[in-house]
Amino acid sequence: MRAVQIDEFGGPEVLRVVDLPKPEPGDNEVLIEVSRAGMNFADTHQRENSYLARYETPLILGGEVAGTTPDGQRVIALVPSGGYAEYAVAHEAAVHPIPDGLDEGAALALLIQGLTAWHLFKTSAKLAPGESVVIVSGAGGVGSLAVQLAKTFGAGRVITTASTQEKRDLTVSLGADAAVDPAEEDLTAALISANDGNQVDVVLEMAGGRVFSACSEALAPFGRIVAYGIAGREQNTLETGRLMRKSRAVVGFWLMHCLGRRDMIDEPLADLFDRAARGELKPQIGETYPLSEVRRAHEDMQGRRTSGKLLLDPAR
Repeated sequence: MRAVQIDEFGGPEVLRVVDLPKPEPGDNEVLIEVSRAGMNFADTHQRENSYLARYETPLILGGEVAGTTPDGQRVIALVPSGGYAEYAVAHEAAVHPIPDGLDEGAALALLIQGLTAWHLFKTSAKLAPGESVVIVSGAGGVGSLAVQLAKTFGAGRVITTASTQEKRDLTVSLGADAAVDPAEEDLTAALISANDGNQVDVVLEMAGGRVFSACSEALAPFGRIVAYGIAGREQNTLETGRLMRKSRAVVGFWLMHCLGRRDMIDEPLADLFDRAARGELKPQIGETYPLSEVRRAHEDMQGRRTSGKLLLDPAR
């Protein structure tokens, strides 16, 4: 089978398309013929071995797939690695049927990114009715879904950040009340201004570094910032005294801690599927890259040139 394998950690140049034996499923595992592999920004960290989990080479990248099981059922699945390939194996508990009427790209968008957006609001931020929300990178895979979920989950004013006018316009079309350029010299002031001069209650933050710091300073007393990514590769340190003086909270979230807890996967995923079926939630599908162009895909992700859910086609 064709697969994307790395033999050393590094930049996009380490990604190689190779021929490997088809994987053999073990006990309680399912073999999936992959029609689409989902791509996530975390894959760039996996490629560098710079994320929360540690990996060893040789490694086939990719954490989610859509495809068919040997009995012909359409499914999506979370996999620890091995998703960038024509075949993948997943634990049976991590395999979910794709509902009729939902295409595989939309289903993949609702898996890692949809579940992340759901839990950011419900589990981590514990959004209360009427609270204002800032969604960093609102045109991205998680962000575009979070924008659409925010008001259905009770949010008041919704503010996004996005790096281009086109992306900012997209977030407004999805339901944001205002959109801010994260390159603003005084990003804290820009966020407060976008919230009608008021500090904000909740921030969903995945950039780190300067953006995290600016968003933290925009929080109202009892505000919460939920960190779920470090796209800028710059981590932040916290001073407990500053948190106490402002009565602010910082919460971390990583979807992997939900795995194995069926109540944290099955019920939220069913809710997301239902919302998509009703037309209330419309996953934004970005480019589908051929497997042979995986390097370009990673360059585009890190260059912030993408929006929506990115897919790999292993047949090309």
